[in-house]
Amino acid sequence: MSFAIDTKIQKWGNGLGLRVSGLMRDIPHFEQDMPVRVEISEDGITVKKTQPSFTSLPFSEEALLASLNPSTAHSDLLSTTLESEWIE
Repeated sequence: MSFAIDTKIQKWGNGLGLRVSGLMRDIPHFEQDMPVRVEISEDGITVKKTQPSFTSLPFSEEALLASLNPSTAHSDLLSTTLESEWIE
């Protein structure tokens, strides 16, 4: 779905501003403080949502290892190495 909206760039402090409201906000589901990527060319700008970057994983390696239980870890499903597979 694509729409065209005529609007105006206005002075905003020492710079210029474009108000993102109505359909420009609602269709892409823009929200306050949402990270966006602005692509700039001679023809204008394109604003796209960016995926949030994770600065840290939700679990530490220590927490994941602590939660392992030998009876439920399925270690019995691991294959065993045949003697013919060993290289000397």
